[in-house]
Amino acid sequence: MSANSPSTHHHIVFLQADYCPIPEFRFPPGHTFTTTVYQQTSLSELHSRIHDASVVVFSYIPFDSHTLSPEVTPHLKLIAVAAVGTDCIDLEACRKRGIIVSRSIGANVDSVSEHAIGLYFASRRRLLDMHLLTRAGEWAHRKGALMFQVLDKDGQPPLSCQDEVAGIIGNGIVGQRIAQLARNLGMKVLISARKDPAASASLSTVDSIERTPFDAVIRQSTVIFVAVPLSNSTRNLISIPELENMSPHTVIVNVSRGGIVDEEALLEALREGTIAGAATDVFREEPAGLHNSPLLSEETKNLNLIVTPHLAWLSKKTLANYSQMVKQAIEGWSAGQPCNVVT
Repeated sequence: MSANSPSTHHHIVFLQADYCPIPEFRFPPGHTFTTTVYQQTSLSELHSRIHDASVVVFSYIPFDSHTLSPEVTPHLKLIAVAAVGTDCIDLEACRKRGIIVSRSIGANVDSVSEHAIGLYFASRRRLLDMHLLTRAGEWAHRKGALMFQVLDKDGQPPLSCQDEVAGIIGNGIVGQRIAQLARNLGMKVLISARKDPAASASLSTVDSIERTPFDAVIRQSTVIFVAVPLSNSTRNLISIPELENMSPHTVIVNVSRGGIVDEEALLEALREGTIAGAATDVFREEPAGLHNSPLLSEETKNLNLIVTPHLAWLSKKTLANYSQMVKQAIEGWSAGQPCNVVT
């Protein structure tokens, strides 16, 4: 490199370093960088923290069109998402400004899939209820009759894995891994086609996986795993009509995004006994609380509903993958070879 060659400087801002260990970067000759690291960032802090950034790294923070305007982010060139989903980002605003968005594809597959199976067992066998009742001394108090707390509304005991029909809604890498785990447990697996038959028809040109019509999966499954991204076509994908057509044995497990399963409709189905149970790691509004989610209201305490705080992704392996994929995204972009690009 000659003495007169221009250098390129990158200012990288980590907004949620708790979720992504900081990698050691190696940039091409002529590139320099500085980093600013925040363990967490609130919406009120966001704009001031990213004003000077050319690269930002985060897992899930709303980046709307105003945040992505030249006034707020005049230097922004790359968003490296330490997560799989990008529904929190206004991608059209990024396209208009030429801001590249890269995501961490496949980084959390094992953790999310295993969490989904854990949620299934917790709901099907009412493990949390049994834990709390046993800890409270109810086993002895009720003279060993706690089994009746596990029976369904018709007095039937829970299904075993060999009796389950697992409907997989979403055949991406997470859906495929859940399907594999379900088969290994002895479940019959149905891979759902898309709800729109026309959209499903086009899939036959992409792969040879046998798919079952969406409506048939809804009717035939005894456990439904939801593993699709949130979009206009998947918002409220499962609502009143779908819940009314489900088997009374059905357990719904959602490890994808809130808003795909209609929360009010799900609550009503659980209350009326239309389905056997539900478990979710995700909510329509996050972080979820008593003020913004019906699934956390007082009346849900006696329902077969398991909730976890969007932590299905969390594992040692996932954190290492996020760090490595963020490193690849930023170094690749600086070398003119961006990877895992969404925009």
